[in-house]
Amino acid sequence: MKALIKYLPALFVALLSACGVGSWNDPYPATDAGENILYSAFAERPKHLDPVQSYSSNEILFTAQVYEPPLQYHYLKRPYKLVPLSATKMPAVQYFDMNGGRLPEGVDKEEIAYTIYEISIKSGIRYQPHPAFARNKHGKFLYHNLTTKDLAKVYKLNDFLHADTRELTAEDYVYEIKRLAHPRLHSPIFGLMSDYIVGLKEYSATLRTAANKQSKTKGNDAYLDLNNFPLEGVQVVDSYTYRIKIKGKYPQFMYWLAMPFFAPIPWEADHFYTQHGLAEKNITLDWYPVGTGPYMLTKNNPNSVMVLEKNPNFHGEAYPAGGTTEDVKVGLLADVGKPLPFISKIMFYRDKESIPRWNKFLQGYYDASGIGSDSFDQAVQITGQGEATVTEAMRAQGIRLETTVAASTYYMGFNMLDPQVGGFTESARKLRQAISIAVDYEEYVSIFANGRGIPAQGPIAPGISGYRYGKEGINPVVYDWKNEKPRRKSIEIARILLAGAGYPNGIDIKTGAPLVLYFDVTARGADDKSKLDWMRKQFQKLNIQLVVRSTDYNRFQDKIRKGNAQIFEWGWNADYPDPENFLFLLHGPQRKVGNDGENAANYDNPEYNDLFEKMKNIENSPERQKIIDRMVKILRQDAPWLWGYHPKDYGLYHTWYKNVKPNTMAHNNMKYHRIDANLRRKKRHNWNEPVLWPVVVCLIALMAGLVPAVVAYRKKERGAGIGNLRERGENV
Repeated sequence: MKALIKYLPALFVALLSACGVGSWNDPYPATDAGENILYSAFAERPKHLDPVQSYSSNEILFTAQVYEPPLQYHYLKRPYKLVPLSATKMPAVQYFDMNGGRLPEGVDKEEIAYTIYEISIKSGIRYQPHPAFARNKHGKFLYHNLTTKDLAKVYKLNDFLHADTRELTAEDYVYEIKRLAHPRLHSPIFGLMSDYIVGLKEYSATLRTAANKQSKTKGNDAYLDLNNFPLEGVQVVDSYTYRIKIKGKYPQFMYWLAMPFFAPIPWEADHFYTQHGLAEKNITLDWYPVGTGPYMLTKNNPNSVMVLEKNPNFHGEAYPAGGTTEDVKVGLLADVGKPLPFISKIMFYRDKESIPRWNKFLQGYYDASGIGSDSFDQAVQITGQGEATVTEAMRAQGIRLETTVAASTYYMGFNMLDPQVGGFTESARKLRQAISIAVDYEEYVSIFANGRGIPAQGPIAPGISGYRYGKEGINPVVYDWKNEKPRRKSIEIARILLAGAGYPNGIDIKTGAPLVLYFDVTARGADDKSKLDWMRKQFQKLNIQLVVRSTDYNRFQDKIRKGNAQIFEWGWNADYPDPENFLFLLHGPQRKVGNDGENAANYDNPEYNDLFEKMKNIENSPERQKIIDRMVKILRQDAPWLWGYHPKDYGLYHTWYKNVKPNTMAHNNMKYHRIDANLRRKKRHNWNEPVLWPVVVCLIALMAGLVPAVVAYRKKERGAGIGNLRERGENV
């Protein structure tokens, strides 16, 4: 009791003095306050950072900042436009006939035997510092022949004491293209590229033979030097120039040159990472990328934090011009011509749960945030004109909303091989059309996506060439055009179609049994139960019983691959802004069953297939648009998909986060972003200042309550002392 009384005043003074101290809930070191750092979050660890294997959105978040393919998308221009990145100019494209004779521009594609892309890269570009380039004074590599003893004290890449760099060359781009066929790597685009890059398929067989032979003497993981194996379709012209030879004509190949698959990989890094003992320590190209881009990955702890830091060897790039008047109005052109990147360090913290991420954003500890359904009403309100804007609470914090329609589509597919919903009979076609009308995607987007989507009229997403807007863009099978906007046809029209299909009121006229259909989905949690219940009700409008068959993702993929599903959910994010990248999803030769392609519905219409072959290899033109219009009309009539919706991306950004313009095609956007760190520091302090008055009031109440106890205690002590004196016979 004495000790408590003794220290209460000191504790009281300490709490009062703490009112002037910084935020107690700040998760970052005090030394980072005011620093030029971007703070972000990720939910799942990236599996591949090797550009030949990486193909996921959570991976390209990192790879696009590190690697530099020859081309990139202009940050500000819409429609999306390709511009040089490491290339000095756009690639020169030349056409040749079967005899190697040069063909003029505009020649009929049937005459083109192959196309050559000649790419010239800038001189003076250097790689980030990396131990793979380190040499001793005699010019020999320090870390290319590592022993068990050398690796004894190595646990991460930074444990290597020395690092160096070298200049980027054309050979590095050629080396990466060769890696597409590497037998120990599994590039998701190898199958597609082997159909176009001359000799790539045969090159794969050559490398496989060499790897098998090598494994007998050096082991399965030994370095396979691709420099020893020439590839017919790729040629180094000089140190800064290389050529890629493509079968026939494939204009979309230019888009692939803006993807990390075609970024450079130095052979030194490939050799370094294949050494025995490094993979066990997660020191691989999948863990530590090597690039020439504005950032390099300096820390990879995917269970906690991943850190990108400015590459000290970055060759430099200027903030682009060429934006719209709206871009000028919102300040997106204020930094034109200034050197990139603006941000020195990017910290990605792993936060699996949405609520902690959201709270950290509101406190200013994350600079940007997506919007989950549980926080949508807190963040966004819909105006009378139907436009989304931030709520008053968000606006008071200076938070702004950026939206864009994604180059994506979510759909429900019918398995065209199924005897009931598939095929091209009039009965099956009317059944699919009836269901297309009944499933109300306007309602779905409103309920389950908080209005963040546009009901689809076909497979092509808005913003992609070939997409039609307005009245001429609606799907006349499902919609009417009324009051200057599409309106879904009535359920009565769907019932008439269903009866015409042989199922009046959902009863099979042949058997007299109710119509039962099966919906295959991946295993769902409790949160998705309402979506599945909603879907059942959509089919119930037609008196069709929908049976949901839920399974794990691997089993689901196997069912799709074998054609054992009847109706299923799927989606697609565009690789590049061209209609071919959507229309190929229904190209017969790309069907899943038998061909293992991306055509999950196994749709195979001969007329559509012929039109696709004509469309895919010609540039955008009125002729191409006419072909696309015919293809889309065929698809709408056949209805192999419920066209679903195109999602809208919503992002929230604090007032100190500058130069943000959503770009769904480009992923190397962080070099353009800018942070006002001083403003952030002030806002964080204001929003997170400790509120101590309740503690002070409680302490005062506690002290006031202790006074009677202290008086009674002292009285008791004094009484006990007098009693002791009397017992000893002393004077009181």
